[in-house]
Amino acid sequence: MTTIFFFFTSPTKTFNPITAKPLHTSPSLRPFSLTPLQSAAQPPSQAVQEFWSWLRAEGLVSDKTSTRPGVVQQGLGLVAQRNIDHKEIVLEVPKRLWINPDAVAASEIGRVCSGLKPWIGVALFLIREKKRGDSKWRVYLDILPETTDSTIYWSEEELKKLQGTQLLRTTLGVKEYVKGEFEKVDREILLPHKQLFPSSITFEDFFWAFGILRSRAFSRLPGENLVLIPLADLINHSSSITTEDYAYEIKGGGLFSKELLFSLRSPTSVKAGEQVLIQYDLNKSNADLALDYGFIESNPDRNSYTLTLEISESDPFFENKLDIAELNGLGKTAYFDITLYRPLPPAMLPFLRLVALGGADAFLLESIYRNSIWGHLQLPLSRANEELICRVVRDTCKSALSGYGTTIEEDEELQKIGNLGPRTEIAVGVRWGEKKVLQQIDDVFKDKEAELDELEYYQERKLRELGLVGEQGDIIFWEK
Repeated sequence: MTTIFFFFTSPTKTFNPITAKPLHTSPSLRPFSLTPLQSAAQPPSQAVQEFWSWLRAEGLVSDKTSTRPGVVQQGLGLVAQRNIDHKEIVLEVPKRLWINPDAVAASEIGRVCSGLKPWIGVALFLIREKKRGDSKWRVYLDILPETTDSTIYWSEEELKKLQGTQLLRTTLGVKEYVKGEFEKVDREILLPHKQLFPSSITFEDFFWAFGILRSRAFSRLPGENLVLIPLADLINHSSSITTEDYAYEIKGGGLFSKELLFSLRSPTSVKAGEQVLIQYDLNKSNADLALDYGFIESNPDRNSYTLTLEISESDPFFENKLDIAELNGLGKTAYFDITLYRPLPPAMLPFLRLVALGGADAFLLESIYRNSIWGHLQLPLSRANEELICRVVRDTCKSALSGYGTTIEEDEELQKIGNLGPRTEIAVGVRWGEKKVLQQIDDVFKDKEAELDELEYYQERKLRELGLVGEQGDIIFWEK
């Protein structure tokens, strides 16, 4: 019997330490997501005032600058000093004030960081500059948060609230990854080059730098895969902004300057005293948002679950199935992100049928069907094949649902009560969303099970194409 391998608990996609996300600034509060726009209510701290003075001295800002740092609900944000129009440029930051691999290469540690992963080199640069009293970046580094509500900073007790979730396993995997990278860099870079790192660098320092880059670095700019941009990284997120267009770009410095500029635009009109906000990333799930920034949204489209399917190497038809998968843009392992209230990904059912294919259906794996089999997999192959995938998917959903510490109903009751605190609210929202998607998957395949006797399978379709099946589904026998 063919075995279907499912991995509902923890997708094993290649981990990207610095993902393609914009920014987040909050030192302790959630970024803007669900509440109305709010103006700065408190005067900036001494550190923020010194940061502003530094920006002024660098020629980046003036009294006429349209935005400035402000203390807001999320911690720090960009507050409009006057009314700002839709798509208006609100600030421009020259490349000399960017912190990126180029800045690392030009520094005293550039030589020893040249062979490192870019994010590790930038992390070491941040830590070293933070520990230096005479660093030109000191006023910027002083306003960076020590932690956020990102799940990577949660205590063991807080992480227990994520029991059963994919987010918990991802969070633990990220922390383990960073620990392994630190041990390697400590052994290969820090210890052999103590003269370049006079202050001791601990894992806590390294983890802080990782969190800063994970939450604040731009990584989708042309020619720039990893860059911190002072002032620009104070901008917060709004769930009410549903476009990522026009938010930011890199452009030349103009007629009299060849220096590149990072240009930030407001995607909406903003009144004086309100925050300038952008959309961080429309494609990220609540689990992604919680991991990177420490907040979630109520938007159903943010609730998703990753189903991982694999063609077993012990499958007697492994090579044939792998060839078919690769011909159709997939591989041995396929990941399907399933979103609440949305249809299953188009390739999911064909891949399921391929993985489960065996027995009397195995003739479809022969080379003569190689170019047509994916078309056949769009529809049910046989009752046995369809019944197998329904049973395995439903069993796996039930198993995954049993791994949570609460039920959907219990989470909904907690949400009604409210006043949960930021991290508990994240935990309840993420686990509720995951369970709702699992329940949705189970319902889809429950309905398919109920229709098994009514479906038309490959053999019946083939007979119909050949004109060998009557209108009532009966097989036509021709007399000689």
